[in-house]
Amino acid sequence: MEDNRNDDPTEQGGEGAQGEAALTEVASAAAGDEAQAPAARAHRRQEKVGLVTSDKMTKTVVVRVERLVRHPKYRRYIRRRTKFMAHNEMDAKVGDTVRIVETRPLSARKRWRVVEIVQRAR
Repeated sequence: MEDNRNDDPTEQGGEGAQGEAALTEVASAAAGDEAQAPAARAHRRQEKVGLVTSDKMTKTVVVRVERLVRHPKYRRYIRRRTKFMAHNEMDAKVGDTVRIVETRPLSARKRWRVVEIVQRAR
């Protein structure tokens, strides 16, 4: 009964040698994936450009971002506005056009940071 089993991995005709080669290929592919995994996981932070509408808070501004959305039924473009609260270390004032970038939560409603003042208010 023991004569019929093919457990010897050194035999060419058996599944042992092929299985071992397949395992080495899988292991090398997995090692290559691990090396590339951190680069693939690197998340590019969202950036938006908008107009500062309020600077009444300390180190915080409210930025209004406009975007165009196509109406599902009428197929016309509609202007949609969204307000974001952003951390302001750049001394942006009302009327400035600023670039904001996504960041970790800084307060209950503040998840954005001012990184550049694109255009000063006139």
